[in-house]
Amino acid sequence: MSMPEILVERVTLRQSGKNLTKQYLICRTGELYGSIVLLTNPIQHPDHSGSGGMRGRLLHKSHVQTLMPRRKFRHTQRFESSGDSTFQEYLLNQPTQQTTRSELLRLIRGGEDSYLELKVKLSNPERIAQGIVALANTDGGTIIFGVNDQLRIEGVSNPEWVQSELARICREEIVPPLVPMIDTMAFDSGKRIVALDIDGKKRPYRTKDGRFYLRIGAEKREVSRDELSGWLDEIRPLGFENIPLQTVTEDDFDDALLWSFASGFDDNAPNLALYNTSDFLRKDLLLAVGNVDDFFPTVAAVLLFGKNERVPELLPRSNVTVARFSGSNGSAQLIEAIEVKGNMHTQYEAILEFIKRYTDLAKERPKRKLELVTDSVVQARANYHFYSVSEAIINALIHRDLALREIRTRINIYDNAIEFINPRRTNGFNPPASRAIRYGITQRLNPQIAAIFTRREYGVNAPHGGLPMILRQSNLFSGRKPEIYMAGDEFKLKIWAA
Repeated sequence: MSMPEILVERVTLRQSGKNLTKQYLICRTGELYGSIVLLTNPIQHPDHSGSGGMRGRLLHKSHVQTLMPRRKFRHTQRFESSGDSTFQEYLLNQPTQQTTRSELLRLIRGGEDSYLELKVKLSNPERIAQGIVALANTDGGTIIFGVNDQLRIEGVSNPEWVQSELARICREEIVPPLVPMIDTMAFDSGKRIVALDIDGKKRPYRTKDGRFYLRIGAEKREVSRDELSGWLDEIRPLGFENIPLQTVTEDDFDDALLWSFASGFDDNAPNLALYNTSDFLRKDLLLAVGNVDDFFPTVAAVLLFGKNERVPELLPRSNVTVARFSGSNGSAQLIEAIEVKGNMHTQYEAILEFIKRYTDLAKERPKRKLELVTDSVVQARANYHFYSVSEAIINALIHRDLALREIRTRINIYDNAIEFINPRRTNGFNPPASRAIRYGITQRLNPQIAAIFTRREYGVNAPHGGLPMILRQSNLFSGRKPEIYMAGDEFKLKIWAA
């Protein structure tokens, strides 16, 4: 499909003895794209010179129909995939239905609802950003500026500035940035309104200070911490590690762990006193949001570098239960169980130490010894491949689904096996994906956590190879293939002893 050629025409309307001059974005075939766009800068066309491609024509006002894009929730889906086209081609090629001025007035008379918000003027950018986030997170909608609470059109005095400020808010005050559709419509009385059309395709959206909003009816409401995980589970199964935490301060981080990680990349790193925790987490590691005055570290930042005593207080669902049973299945008698708390570095070391207390870990398969056939009173200690167990612990920590609050990571040690149980939503993790991970094709829930935790500079001597290595080496070591299965929202891995 060839893209139509675009010109800017200056159209003069006669109204009550006055000449009103406006600029329209018109294609060569004469079809109007978008609504009335009051262009402040002429657009140069390669086929025209001198006047910048502007052509004058005297029309009666009845010859021009005032149109604006129809809101997506009224009829069909407004946007379609742009493919590899440019943004300009993307806008021009949209077969969007049009909303006439009379229909817009009818919508305004209907008042605010879940998809329509009315504003007299743009006076508080922070509140406007919250309203945009609420609409984007719900199902899209429109904000119209220039309409009062009595549904009367008062207009805006400077629509060009309103458009510019709305574009700035969508670009700078919202994360991820929005690409809005902004329209201006003029009436016979000379009053002009600005309509901001929002379509949230990359939910969840938040304000730059880390707050999430939803639109319920004609009101916006901030999403609470208790509701956040359930809401994210519905709209985006991945991304819990990126949620900003508003109650965390710089004092909640382990400076020794954080700066030992940083110094591992720079031998000439400055003294510890010169480091700034908030700047490093926000600018270097992308583990925090906010500006100079605001500091909102993410879930990943707390799990990786938080102080051991603060992590369970801030994220109690991150605790791991490790237990030793006497027997070979879940009905065996419990011998000892501990709840491992702290940052991920501390958890890894504590879990590995507990497993070593009840088993022997070796890098090579132990040689079999000749033994007398007698009734042994004491059960021999089980042997496991060290790298397989170490990698299984790491996988349990970095791939757990923390959005599931009711399910915790558990590691059960039996007489002849170790079972690793991790929370993992079935939604978005279908049977083909569970088969693909056997070949190293992973679905990472926490890519930032995984990237940092597996770095040598973090301080964990992590083996390489992932789940394929666990399956292969454990089989060679014990002679039995490890078991992988899913039950409900749990992912389970069982490694057999040699």
